[in-house]
Parts: sequence; structure tokens; C-alpha cells
Amino acid sequence: MKLSHVDAAGRARMVDVSGKPVSVRTAVAGGTIRMTRDAFDEVAGQTLAKGDVLAVSEVAGTLAAKRTADLIPLCHPLGLDHVEVEASLDETLPGVRVRATVRTTGRTGVEMEALTAVSVALLTVYDMGKAADPGMVIAEVRLIEKQKAPRDA
Repeated sequence: MKLSHVDAAGRARMVDVSGKPVSVRTAVAGGTIRMTRDAFDEVAGQTLAKGDVLAVSEVAGTLAAKRTADLIPLCHPLGLDHVEVEASLDETLPGVRVRATVRTTGRTGVEMEALTAVSVALLTVYDMGKAADPGMVIAEVRLIEKQKAPRDA
């Protein structure tokens, strides 16, 4: 099996995408963070000392998507056309669910950007709430969907 990120000598390399057609690429990722009921109530009531956890985590996820190539060595730096990060309370966990949708018009996908957005948003929830619950668990970070459509679509 030939690996796309390894050259003939076995060295890691960035994939050459210059020959690929430009298309509209979208990726959706999601994840969760579980916490104690008391911590959940503080997040829901916006009573944590660090402020509005959901709003800050959404901004952090958006910024992270834009910095993915700085964090993942073989990712292409991309101009992103759209990033949407949604953090929502889920009493059944109890905790927070994060969903990120990322879109670009280019030659390579945005799966890593969507996954990075979700991961950093969840880490931000942890950072802001760790005083209330240092045992929070980040889980289920995954790619939910990816699409590639012709540029004119």
C-alpha cells in the first residue's frame, strides 16, 4: 500500500495537490465533554469565574480552524470560506456538545480544520470549567460528514 504522506525514501512529506481540480469542500465534525451535574449547572447558569463558556469555546474553535496548518505538520494552509462552531448544553451527558462546519474552495479537504475546531472548543470548555470539575471527559471527537462538490455547484 502506498502512503500519500510518505516519499519513496520513507520520509514524511506534504501531499502535492497542485494537479487536483478546485472544488467546494465541506467537513462537519463533532465531539462532547462530560462533566458533573454541578459543573453543568455552573456552565448553564454562566456562573463560572471565566465567563460564558459556550461563547468563548465557539470563538476558540473558529480561531483554531484557521490555525490548523500551524498545528498539524503536513496539513496544507487553507483559506477558509466558512467556519461555524456551535457549542450546546446537553443535560443527558451532562455536558457540552460541539459541532463544527468548515468550508473552502480549493484542492484539498477541510476535515482536519473541522476536527481541530471541535477539539480546541472542547479544550476551552475544559479550561474554563476545570475549577468546577477537573475530571471532565472529552470524548467522541469525530468526522461526521465530508463533501466535495464542483466549484460551480
